Amino acid sequence: MLSWLEVTALIVSGIFVGFINTLAGGGTIISFSIFLFLGLPIDVANGTNRIAVILQNITSVSTFRHKNILDFKKGTWLAIPAVVGSIIGAQIAVDINKAAFEKAFAVVMLVMIFFLFFNSSKYLMGREDKMKKKVDWFQMIIFFLIGLYGGFVQVGVGFFLLAAIVLSAGFDLVRANAIKVWIVLLYTPFTLIVFLMNGAVNWKYGLIHAIGNILGAYIASHMAIHKGVGFVKWVIIVVILITSAQLFGLYDFNDIFTFFLR
Repeated sequence: MLSWLEVTALIVSGIFVGFINTLAGGGTIISFSIFLFLGLPIDVANGTNRIAVILQNITSVSTFRHKNILDFKKGTWLAIPAVVGSIIGAQIAVDINKAAFEKAFAVVMLVMIFFLFFNSSKYLMGREDKMKKKVDWFQMIIFFLIGLYGGFVQVGVGFFLLAAIVLSAGFDLVRANAIKVWIVLLYTPFTLIVFLMNGAVNWKYGLIHAIGNILGAYIASHMAIHKGVGFVKWVIIVVILITSAQLFGLYDFNDIFTFFLR
């Protein structure tokens, strides 16, 4: 039986995760930290997180669709290779150097800030010519690889999706966010099934955490629509800096949870 403090921690952290994941990415680090802190093995934490991801993205997609922000056709074509990649990614076990991988991931995210600051109108405000083009083989390979990564670990997949959607498909950040959550919504149920088949999902933790995720996603999707590209840009920059600091070992979310919960 969970205590009221643990339930509160799951819901409050979920609000932050839903907000961050909808506008940028990287919020899953918070989910992993709270699940590991509450005693879930890392594979179960990885699988349990998919429950909240599905529900938060249903919320975000509904909002973007209602506001006519989401390009369903282009988003679905980009999602197809991502779905295939995610199924493979969720089934493979790769022996990697976790510390080296996290550092490399942090460097990639910091490089993204360069594109957000320099010549940002070229990358962030949308390219009509690219948006009208059909999905090509290069894009399918890119989104397959992103799906592979998302199926394997999920952490920070939103950053890679945003970068690929903006740079290769020409969408501005707000519309790219709408496509991003649509792609994640399409592939995550398949990865959840894989984790379920391997007994790596805790429904109680996942559903409680999802309550906060839904609230955070609802708030974030409305703010993205009403405040526009500039607001989304700065949220992404702040999240990248915070996430990179965590990956470089400058602080640890587990220490924060320990401070507040014990």
